[in-house]
Amino acid sequence: MTETAVRDWVRQAEVETGQRDGLTNSEREELAALRRENRRLREDVDILKRRRPSSCGRPGERAPVHRGGEAERSQRQAGV
Repeated sequence: MTETAVRDWVRQAEVETGQRDGLTNSEREELAALRRENRRLREDVDILKRRRPSSCGRPGERAPVHRGGEAERSQRQAGV
């Protein structure tokens, strides 16, 4: 074991016990997981931004919005 490895191990042990400021091992793991999730979510948003619904004619045009009660209302008026 090298001197640097022992020094790093002691430093991390001091962080874990609260004797020194820094991230604990569990905090480092959580931070890494959150960064991975954040990266994945940003990629998902980017994909959704680039995706154009087939019902739209031109880029940037919004797709028609489904209004839930319209079909039921029209059926009631038609006596169905």
